[in-house]
Amino acid sequence: MFVGEIISLFVALSWTVTALFAEVASKRMGSLPLNVVRMTMSLSLLVLTLWLTMGTPSPRFADGSTWLWLLLSGVVGYVIGDYCLMQGYIYIGSRFGQLFMTLSAPTAAITGRLLLGEQMRPLAILGMMVTLSGIALSILSKKENEKGSDSSFTFRFSLPPKGIFFAAVAGICQGFGLVLSKIGLQHYDAAIAAQGLDPQVVPDGALLPLPLYLSVPFASTMIRATIGLVGFFVLLVVFHRDWRQRLSHAVHDRRAMWCVFGATIFGPFVGVSASLLATQYTSTGIAQTLFALTPILIIAPAALLFHQRVTLREIVGAVISVAGVCLFFV
Repeated sequence: MFVGEIISLFVALSWTVTALFAEVASKRMGSLPLNVVRMTMSLSLLVLTLWLTMGTPSPRFADGSTWLWLLLSGVVGYVIGDYCLMQGYIYIGSRFGQLFMTLSAPTAAITGRLLLGEQMRPLAILGMMVTLSGIALSILSKKENEKGSDSSFTFRFSLPPKGIFFAAVAGICQGFGLVLSKIGLQHYDAAIAAQGLDPQVVPDGALLPLPLYLSVPFASTMIRATIGLVGFFVLLVVFHRDWRQRLSHAVHDRRAMWCVFGATIFGPFVGVSASLLATQYTSTGIAQTLFALTPILIIAPAALLFHQRVTLREIVGAVISVAGVCLFFV
């Protein structure tokens, strides 16, 4: 009973742990070396997973359209989105970085309406406003200005503007990349159907008895991770002439490497796998709502581990922002 709900909470906890590991690693080795190492680890795990579940270390049955849309999704979600997210962690930390990830829900709703013709319910529009209000409450502070006998108030950012920019772009890219992934998955399903394959059947040569439809998300993730690794490596070479030294320093930093390993295991591997499993036992709406608890769950551990001062206004803002996300799935 409540198996799906319990798994969904585990996913939110898993993504919380991922964010904490990633914050430490990004500050020690930089966002680009971190993402190159993380994508390499992710691809290694995905190759092993596909070999066990599909019988080959590469995505089977995917056609050109599938690759195109999933590669686009990888550029937006991984190369741009994850780069900005790790940069955001450097400037404002994982706690506020995860808060801005709530922007993915309204972005996905708007992009889905434009690209897929999906309907936006009135509650979704309300959810957008609530989410933005919660973020604004968390990052804006009021300052009183004295002018003679009159007093006035001005609002200013309580966080570095660079961090706000990177984190906001990361949240937007996650939502946009999600819709592109959905289109890619639709093409993947169509390609499988065109080849006369039953998605309920275990593929030939698979070592684990997992139906094809459960393996497809991992194969799709591998396509996205492939372009992610290529993109991050190109950016590292272009932006840093000393990229060899930076990469060498990163892989020789034991503490940073353990953090990257933890972020990889709990994020793309355990987190994604558990999220797929959760949707098998409960509705997608309930699962997505529980997944969105990460910005709240991360407050206490971030404060304890990184000795951050947490205000009541920031807590209320995070709760309001998550509540706005929940309205998308009511």
